Amino acid sequence: MLAILLLAVLLAGAYGAIRTAVHGMHSGELAIDRINRLRVAQEFLRRQVSRIMPLAFDKDPSTNKNFVFEGRGNFMRFVAPMPGYLSRGGPYVQTLSFAGNRSGGVQLLFTDSMLNGFDISMKDTGKEPSILLDEIQDGKFQYRTLDEQGELTQWLDEWPDQTLTPVMVRIVVQMRPEAHLDFPVMDIPMMLDVGAVRRVSGLPNQPLRSN
Repeated sequence: MLAILLLAVLLAGAYGAIRTAVHGMHSGELAIDRINRLRVAQEFLRRQVSRIMPLAFDKDPSTNKNFVFEGRGNFMRFVAPMPGYLSRGGPYVQTLSFAGNRSGGVQLLFTDSMLNGFDISMKDTGKEPSILLDEIQDGKFQYRTLDEQGELTQWLDEWPDQTLTPVMVRIVVQMRPEAHLDFPVMDIPMMLDVGAVRRVSGLPNQPLRSN
């Protein structure tokens, strides 16, 4: 009886140690997976935003002006090439947006549509947006251009001229505590800034508001 009791104690201790090791291994794998997904999202964002092109996705019929970039605090629309493995050729109209989800958090969403045949009036394309990042507490986009002296302005919370692209885009993301991740602020300069060589109209001469 004593031998059986000792064996049971040893088996219970061994089971507890194995269970702890498996739990630690599983937690480590989840942490690595979260970090990898964050890194992939950052690399994708940097690639797409840096390659923004001054190609029109819409036109103002009253002024005949072409719209090449739309930027707000929680939304961007622009034209850029897609990575080769996702592209069917030609530039794509792409959007990035911060949108709330059912759990009360925020997601960073991405959509794309070929520029050829794109119609902005068709809101519902039937294509679900891709989730680039989840478990976000808050997020925003900011924009930078050049002033009259050719110097960089402070960060703008909203892009004022849809006929031009900015020269830089900032992506600020605050992750939720349970995500156990930090998202460094991303300042992304444009590789092709020919759409931003002239000064954005309507910008004040005094220092611009920046958060």
